[in-house]
Amino acid sequence: MWKYISIACLTIVFSTSCTSQSHQLDVGNKIPLFSLKDQDGKTFNMKDSVGNNVFVIFFYPKDESSVCTKEACGFRDSMNLFKQAGVEVIGINQGSIESHKKFQQHDSLNYELLSDPDEKVIKQFGVSGAFLTDRVTFVVDESGQIVFKYHSLTEGKRHVHEALDFIRQMKKKAGSPAGN
Repeated sequence: MWKYISIACLTIVFSTSCTSQSHQLDVGNKIPLFSLKDQDGKTFNMKDSVGNNVFVIFFYPKDESSVCTKEACGFRDSMNLFKQAGVEVIGINQGSIESHKKFQQHDSLNYELLSDPDEKVIKQFGVSGAFLTDRVTFVVDESGQIVFKYHSLTEGKRHVHEALDFIRQMKKKAGSPAGN
């Protein structure tokens, strides 16, 4: 009997955690203009960046975990393609500045990792999971509007490919040489 009560309690806790999160932002929504510290302790202000660049903002569960490392290294390995398209890449999770710095150095990550220990921005985007940050990638245009979203908890590396494919299509439609 206790086995069934434990399973029922776990189900209730899990369901409550999943449904109590903020509404997840979607294509067409404007992103919040947030400020977070990067891996070097410097403040990154989205307010100062909107209007200048297209962004890929990817939320991931944990520094140095297997799937997260594959995803992060995929973004690293494709950075030239993102730069050619005029896109800035940012990774965000609840990890500490110190954890992000170690992750960046250990895996030679060539973009900013933003620390959201209080999960303020994670909740604003609606990507807080039951226990860790969910794995969601957003492409945000120059106006701060979400133009693409990809969600897959287990397919970390696919986030890079999906974002790049979308950006190529977007640039091609706009007639930009970076879309080739």
